[in-house]
Amino acid sequence: MADFESHLATLNIKSFLADHSVDFPPIAKPEFTFDKKFLGAIDSGTSFTLKSWRDKYLAANIHDLLLEMDIEGSEYEVILSTPSDTLADFRIMVIEFHSLDKIFDPFAYGVLRTCFEKILRHFHVVHIHPNNCCGSVRRRGIEVPRIMEFTFYNKNRVTETKYRADFPHILDRDNTVRKKTLLLPKCWYS
Repeated sequence: MADFESHLATLNIKSFLADHSVDFPPIAKPEFTFDKKFLGAIDSGTSFTLKSWRDKYLAANIHDLLLEMDIEGSEYEVILSTPSDTLADFRIMVIEFHSLDKIFDPFAYGVLRTCFEKILRHFHVVHIHPNNCCGSVRRRGIEVPRIMEFTFYNKNRVTETKYRADFPHILDRDNTVRKKTLLLPKCWYS
């Protein structure tokens, strides 16, 4: 936690971090505000919703927010429980999606599909990076990396779109250096 936010701090951009599993971020920066809570589907003693968190700090700053979320599988419940108008307040969302290989399970497929449909109402996918930590699965001719990082850009900010096929991107890096590189399967962009 905090590498991405540390880079933002060099640009004088404030970051709001949350993680109930630690007492404080690994580094301290004046641009950091930290809550010892998980991001989740309900407000409780140990968690809060994305809307509650946004409203706590940024209620007046709408339509120009950046979300970076890597919450180990809870991203689905957060997205599904967040009002669409709250999601639409973000300019950019960078989300690591876990358990994508569950797409072949009928129940999980419904959850994944609904989550992505909700996001895609307001956002374009502008980049996908497979995390090479856990490999991929192949079924029915479709290869699915188990974990992938998606970057979404708000449709209200876009005047023109075009498909890209130049993967990996020059800035892409392996997440785990001791594991084999995992390229984005062509079925995700062809």
